[in-house]
Amino acid sequence: MTRFDDGSAGDANYAEIGLGYASIRQPDPRIDGRVRAALGDARTVINVGAGAGSYEPHDLEVTAVEPSASMRAERPPHRARAVDATAEALPFDDDSFDAAMASVTIHQWPQLEKGLGEMRRVARGPVVILTFDPVVPEPWWQPVYVPELFEVEGRRMPSMDRIAAALGGSVEVQKVPVPADCTDGFGQAFFARPERTLEPEIRRAMSAWSFLDQAIVDRYVRELSADLASGAWDATWGRFRTLDEFDVGLRLVIAQPL
Repeated sequence: MTRFDDGSAGDANYAEIGLGYASIRQPDPRIDGRVRAALGDARTVINVGAGAGSYEPHDLEVTAVEPSASMRAERPPHRARAVDATAEALPFDDDSFDAAMASVTIHQWPQLEKGLGEMRRVARGPVVILTFDPVVPEPWWQPVYVPELFEVEGRRMPSMDRIAAALGGSVEVQKVPVPADCTDGFGQAFFARPERTLEPEIRRAMSAWSFLDQAIVDRYVRELSADLASGAWDATWGRFRTLDEFDVGLRLVIAQPL
């Protein structure tokens, strides 16, 4: 397994893109409620690929695992300190936790099945995964402006069937509509606020942008900026500003042991 200088063990170098991540990727309370409900009556939970700690439940005993030193440094003081380890080799005994969780991280794991198998091994109860469907479920404007971004995401995001097969047991996949005023600044969350995606800090908090040539990013910024200024965007896509929520492909996978 290749690791970057700061310990990042996935396909993105968080030493380059992690600065300020926690200020952009603030957990949305509505999504947070879905994750907490999925964890059920667990009292102890391991958060694998924990990053800055988004969606870690405040009322549970959390053990965080994060290989990137840059992301461990992004964790707020009120979050548990993260263990330096990778998903594929969790340093814990079998059935050490009531539940396991992973939040928008599994697409970066180089050995997905091994990492999910480790989560299943150390959890007595549910394994809860927040991730994206690799297939864009509904037409919307951003895949039109930058199809290359979604081609990257489509290659990285594992299918729901693949995740379910790796976890085993009884698996439920829930659709998680994203609210228009979502506080979690992943790129798709700005479906009703296109101007925000022109901000470099917003794009940096979505790792897929780091895989695009700068010329593609420049084209996106130039074309979207021009269409917003001229009113062309609103003429074609303005209905998105009126939506309360939208399905951008966010999914909650809940695997219960048999």
